[in-house]
Amino acid sequence: MSDMVTIREDDLIETIADALQYISYYHPMDYIQALGEAYKAEQGPAAKDAIAQILTNSRMCAEGHRPICQDTGIVNVFLKWGQQCRIESDKSLQEVVDEGVRRAYNHPDNKLRASILADPAFTRRNTRDNTPCVLSVEMVPGKTVGIDVAAKGGGSENKSKFKMMNPSDNIIDWVLEQIPSMGAGWCPPGMLGIGIGGTAEHCIKLAKQSLMEPIDMAQLKARGAQSDLEQLRIDIFDAVNAQGVGAQGLGGLSTVLDVKILDWPCHAAGKPVAMIPNCAATRHAHVTLDGSGPAYLPQPDLDAWPDVHWEPDAEAKRVDLDKLTKEEVESWNHGDRLLLSGKMLTGRDAAHKRIKDMLDAGEELPVSFKGRAIYYVGPVDPVMGEVVGPAGPTTATRMDKFTEMMLDQGLLAMIGKAERGADAVEVISRFKVAYLMATGGAAYLVARAIKESKVVAFEDLGMEAIYEFTVKDMPVTVAVDSEGNNVHTLAPLHWREKIREEGLLGAK
Repeated sequence: MSDMVTIREDDLIETIADALQYISYYHPMDYIQALGEAYKAEQGPAAKDAIAQILTNSRMCAEGHRPICQDTGIVNVFLKWGQQCRIESDKSLQEVVDEGVRRAYNHPDNKLRASILADPAFTRRNTRDNTPCVLSVEMVPGKTVGIDVAAKGGGSENKSKFKMMNPSDNIIDWVLEQIPSMGAGWCPPGMLGIGIGGTAEHCIKLAKQSLMEPIDMAQLKARGAQSDLEQLRIDIFDAVNAQGVGAQGLGGLSTVLDVKILDWPCHAAGKPVAMIPNCAATRHAHVTLDGSGPAYLPQPDLDAWPDVHWEPDAEAKRVDLDKLTKEEVESWNHGDRLLLSGKMLTGRDAAHKRIKDMLDAGEELPVSFKGRAIYYVGPVDPVMGEVVGPAGPTTATRMDKFTEMMLDQGLLAMIGKAERGADAVEVISRFKVAYLMATGGAAYLVARAIKESKVVAFEDLGMEAIYEFTVKDMPVTVAVDSEGNNVHTLAPLHWREKIREEGLLGAK
């Protein structure tokens, strides 16, 4: 056994913790370069503005070492454990890796949001340190431990799709069927990871693992497919982008930057297929331990970021939230860009549920929503003199079932990410209010617009408490206006036609 390599417990903990901190503020370089190319090619003005926000936010996070997105993700760790390695620890591997997660998420200089809830079916209690992670271990020949870490946001994870197909079913047709139901809640432009084969659970794992691979679609297209799977990647990539969904669902040329596929042999009776999207806050990295100490990722060159600097649109309407009237809200048209200033309230899933419980019990609410705007957000804790940590929007559809209840309270505007469901759009038009969309994946940039923050209700809910933010020039787009015109339906439709009629993606 003299040729065994010893991996120290602390080295594994430190490596995991450092990698998770690293990916919280550094996008993978391949993603940033692909997004820079997409920015140059994009012709949809709203989508181009959203990509500019994402790129500017990315550069700010890299410089400031703060999270790209307020949703700092559920941690996925894939270990390829060399069979000549032993771990020097009396704890389980899950416990050791979770200690790395705990240290990363509670780091005093860059505290990350704890989003993991225990007892998922019932009390949904926050574990306070983002543990446990989802751990996968594969034993392989060799004397090293390969570690892939990823932090997966809820918006994209919620759009995971799976089907036990018949052997003759068409995979591209199935993917295209899923795109409308995925909407923009997964924060495009991102990647699609696809697993084909195996068993149900293995197929889904293949889809997740495929997202760890670097973006290389441009290179693949330049050299041409050399296998059926490579051709399938290209065909899905082209077909999805031809749908015109675009960045943040605002209509445009880039919905996905790459499509990854892993496959595994399966039973003759079926063809399992899974698809998991990665969002604009793509966060993953690979490191290797060899027994000589912790492994650290190299600092990227800040000059490698595209030279894109988002500025507020000169055409944007300035809105004073402290003097907001029904008449002003009714004057907004879908697609209008607004810059919000003044005081807004926040609230998301747990707050909305508690409000409902209080109203059902005939109790008075701790805060009035009359004439106000609400922002669907769960911010990161502030550090180093910040007013608030990164505070980008959460997916608005989860609040759809509470929309009528909230509008009954006199709410005039809602701010979130991605589309609203048909029922919510009907309620919005009936009450003659508006739904505004902030860019998902630009959380640090959005947080720069927040000048004051205080908890006004439900403090025990942590990041899900109701805050009052004072904002200055917070950028949003009118996604659903008071007439019920919906950008997320109208814009992709327009761009799908435009792409088809003008052959816009044919030249790529």
